[in-house]
Amino acid sequence: MEKFSKLFRLGLVVLAIAGTGFYYSLSAQEAGTIQTATSRVVEDGGTGAYSAIMYTDASLTTHTIFHPKDLSVFGDKNKLPIIAWGNGACANSPWEHINFLSEVASHGFLVIAIGPMPQEGQRGGGRSTSSQLLDAIDWALAQNSDKTSVLYNKIDVSKIAVSGMSCGGLQTLETAPDPRITTAIVCNSGIIGNGGGMPGMPALTKDHLAKLHTPTLYLLGGESDIAYKNGMDDFSRINHVPVFVANMDVGHGGTYSQPHGGEFAKVATAWFKWQLKGDKEAAKMFSGNPCGLSKSIVWKVDKKNLQ
Repeated sequence: MEKFSKLFRLGLVVLAIAGTGFYYSLSAQEAGTIQTATSRVVEDGGTGAYSAIMYTDASLTTHTIFHPKDLSVFGDKNKLPIIAWGNGACANSPWEHINFLSEVASHGFLVIAIGPMPQEGQRGGGRSTSSQLLDAIDWALAQNSDKTSVLYNKIDVSKIAVSGMSCGGLQTLETAPDPRITTAIVCNSGIIGNGGGMPGMPALTKDHLAKLHTPTLYLLGGESDIAYKNGMDDFSRINHVPVFVANMDVGHGGTYSQPHGGEFAKVATAWFKWQLKGDKEAAKMFSGNPCGLSKSIVWKVDKKNLQ
């Protein structure tokens, strides 16, 4: 303990994660709230301009955080929008989605997923609730105001997304009416009938769709996706906000575990860039007639109220 204290006073925190092949060092000032966190790089940190890390912070042990490793480039003129993520099966762990989430974060986003950081080879993780998406947002907003946090004044608190897969998509829909939300992505999901579904799932009815107030993207796995009919029915009923639906024939599992999250990550990242960063190039995937994604040989798309 004394030796560690001396190292800390010298301004060096060294985190060596056994068994992961990852070694991460940073100054104490840079570490901020990561001081007691375990961290690792997923794959190669993503294909974006900002190689990402994954960790669980001591002040939010109930969630997993993804953001660019080098935060020195973020500040007044370049801030991190917030993305809160809910997992498939309402699992209290993002283990199925870490490739996807790391990839998104590498494009300059703060991604906060429900559940503690999964260890190598870990599966499962209990059940979660929709309120944990709001917990993630509340934490991010607090970090932006906390002068001791590594994220101090680096977060765009005006740009907040909720997103999730399957049961996590229902959690997304349940929390999307929050007035702080800027956009939503519903993945492999849709409201089931009139409040049906497995025990523990948000028991939403189709009337809930009227509460959406932001542009919304549905990413579905084609007709073999068990959520296909529910998601497409949602799309047909949403007429008051911009909505886009994209189907790729991969079934309910999507492409989240593929390298860098596969095609689902490419489309989701472009939507986030457009909606949360105002990226006009990314917007071309969804805007225009025809839109860019409609030219893809693997995606089938439709949209409403979207300029």
